[in-house]
Amino acid sequence: MFRKISLKLRNVYRILANSEKRLEDLYLNQGKILIELGRMKLSSKLQDYEFKIFSQWGEDGIIQRLINNIEIKNKTFIEFGVEDFYESNCRFLMMNNNWSGFVIDGSKENIDRLKNSDMYWKYDLKAITAFITKTNINELLRKSDFDPDLGILSIDLDGVDYWIFESIEYYNARILILEYNSILGKERSITVPYQNDFIRTAKHYSNLYYGCSLPALIHLATKKGYQLVGCSSAGGNAFFVRNDLLNEKIVPINLEEGYILTKTRESRDEIGKLTYLRGDRRLELIKGMNVINVLSGEVEKL
Repeated sequence: MFRKISLKLRNVYRILANSEKRLEDLYLNQGKILIELGRMKLSSKLQDYEFKIFSQWGEDGIIQRLINNIEIKNKTFIEFGVEDFYESNCRFLMMNNNWSGFVIDGSKENIDRLKNSDMYWKYDLKAITAFITKTNINELLRKSDFDPDLGILSIDLDGVDYWIFESIEYYNARILILEYNSILGKERSITVPYQNDFIRTAKHYSNLYYGCSLPALIHLATKKGYQLVGCSSAGGNAFFVRNDLLNEKIVPINLEEGYILTKTRESRDEIGKLTYLRGDRRLELIKGMNVINVLSGEVEKL
């Protein structure tokens, strides 16, 4: 009896695995079609090339537009804040274009789940568990064993992203994907203060107090030799390209052209329940919280 149940369970697992594989193949084929359709477009606006396969929004399409129009010496990416990597900026890039990757997440459970997946042995991907700080970021990145001339660096920590990006010294990626908190607006170059153990929900129950404004990212990226070339239409990720790689197809844009206020409604109340606030009501919820003006170094209030 137990043997029959065991055989039935194995068959169920096999069917589920085959179904997942077929679905994954379908997604990849769909992505290839969308890439070819993108090649026919004449727009210089990155948002016009958006499509989603494994990314959260339209980042998959934007990445394909960038890598097909600038010179990439090393097909390598580093991405952190990936959870289990199933929904991420660089998964489609790895699977469709066979790039090598190095990913970091603070949850051992997430990384274990990734390491137990088929994609971990099918592709050249290395994953580690670590809580990233200003003092350990460069040491962690060296564990990738990648050449400093990376293809892509993607940072999405929902926390002290500005300070981590500022602290990176060794790597000089060709493309940067950096998350900004659009709720902080476009008027001030501000970020949450640095804290080694910053956790978004713990700092403010609303889940809205994190990250930095787009002007702050532009300020820092410019200092490091990059120009803003676009933002996702969902209003969260900004794309920067190294100055020496800009061309007639990949052109810089200004803050006004790039900034988008997100419509996502992820605010929460004191017990963690979603409240679905929209527009300026989200900023009102964190009004009075401390931020750092990155131009002056002064503490200000939201």
